[in-house]
Amino acid sequence: MRQRRMGTSGLSVSRLALGTMTWGRTTDEEAAREQLRTFLDAGGNLVDTAHGYSDGASEEIIGRLIDDDVQREDLVICTKSGISRRSGNRVVDTSRHSLLNQLDTSLERLGTDHVDLWLVHTWSDEAPLTETLSALEWAVSTGRARYVGVSNFSGWQVARAMSLLEQARVPLVANEVEYSLTNRSAEPDLLAAAQALGFGLLPWSPLGRGVLTGKYRNGVPADSRAASRDFPRFTARYLDDRSTGIVEALAIAAKGLEVSLTEVALAWVRDRPGVVSPVVGARTTAQLRTSLASESLELPDELVAALDEISA
Repeated sequence: MRQRRMGTSGLSVSRLALGTMTWGRTTDEEAAREQLRTFLDAGGNLVDTAHGYSDGASEEIIGRLIDDDVQREDLVICTKSGISRRSGNRVVDTSRHSLLNQLDTSLERLGTDHVDLWLVHTWSDEAPLTETLSALEWAVSTGRARYVGVSNFSGWQVARAMSLLEQARVPLVANEVEYSLTNRSAEPDLLAAAQALGFGLLPWSPLGRGVLTGKYRNGVPADSRAASRDFPRFTARYLDDRSTGIVEALAIAAKGLEVSLTEVALAWVRDRPGVVSPVVGARTTAQLRTSLASESLELPDELVAALDEISA
């Protein structure tokens, strides 16, 4: 798998990242082991997790796999802090106190003394931005994080953060945001900001929360996220007429290219300006292999233009 620089930094990462949001919930440790091995064998290195994923089980599984199956130096580990669950409720806290406590917990779970990329999981008005950013400075200065960034920030929010960090000489190198053919809200400000300011975009849910795989064309499969107890609302917003039209266009393109819908959707988002590495999660290793097959696909310009128009 080819690699790209994370924005204008020196950090090299694979053109696809392995997402682990479901590890420890709907993906057990044995399945996670097989996925990680498959990803590394394909030349991938960027593994994305978060303090709050599966209430910490995702990071714990990664930590055990590092001990048993893979070498730490083969991974570029990205984790996020700022979102957790208390008494079953989602809690956002981007205070310095919470962020650094969560980072230390993540390092313990992962069994490592540093993460390669640490992101503030979401914007919050509850804590001063200067305080939030001071946690990033501290993490870099103490060696807990090699690089830092943000997640789910708008263009102006990233620009403001980068301006405040300029004197500290701690650049923001990444912003992880939802971006796909079904959700193009990152355009135009974030794509333009990424190129102008030098940070890399990491699209999450590049397959439109699973819809762009085509799995819902004939209803909701019993083993899909839309049918699960944990994730039905996660997918439901993209089961509308607009998304259906996009999926049907993808199906026509995939048939003509003799590839899967997944490959076409990933190749489209992967090659958008400013994008470094789409984050792909998979329930099974077979699904992951389909995503990895997109590495060899380059979409014709006329097809890209057609998909742009249909999904606009």
